[in-house]
Amino acid sequence: MRRIGTILSAAALTMLAIATNAHAAAVACGGGVSTGRVAVNGCISAQRGKEGRIYTREITAYVKARNTGPRAVNISYEAFFRVVDGGYWVKLGSARTYVPAGGTVEPTEVGSSTRVCGPVKVEIRVHARADGAAWSGWSTAGTAQCQT
Repeated sequence: MRRIGTILSAAALTMLAIATNAHAAAVACGGGVSTGRVAVNGCISAQRGKEGRIYTREITAYVKARNTGPRAVNISYEAFFRVVDGGYWVKLGSARTYVPAGGTVEPTEVGSSTRVCGPVKVEIRVHARADGAAWSGWSTAGTAQCQT
C-alpha cells in the first residue's frame, strides 16, 4: 500500500507540474552561425495575451551561445524583428555576455515586442561577435504570430 501511495503521489505531482507549464511559451531556435570560437543561435517565442478585446502576441528574441574554445570570451549580440510579408527589420535589443571556456549560455532574452494578433509570420534574427572577432552571419528563427 505504501508503494502504491508513493507512485500515485509522484504521478499527481507530475501532472500538476505539466499543467502549470502548459501555457508557457515554447522557445524555437534557428540555425547556428559562428564568430571565432563561439557558435550562436537566434531563438524566438510567441506568448498569447489579450488587452481588452484585442488579442496580442508578445514576440521575444533570445540568443544561445556555445564557446568551443579553451578560453572564456565576452560576446556582444543584437536581435532584430520583422513581419515577413513586407515588414522591415526593427532592432529589439543588444547586450553583452560572458561565455566560459567550453560552456554554453542558454537562451537569454534579448528583447521583445507586443503585436496585435494577425495572420502573419514573424521572424527574428540575431548576430554576435566575440571580443576581437568579426560579426557573425545572421541566425534567423520564425513563428506564426497567432499560433495557439
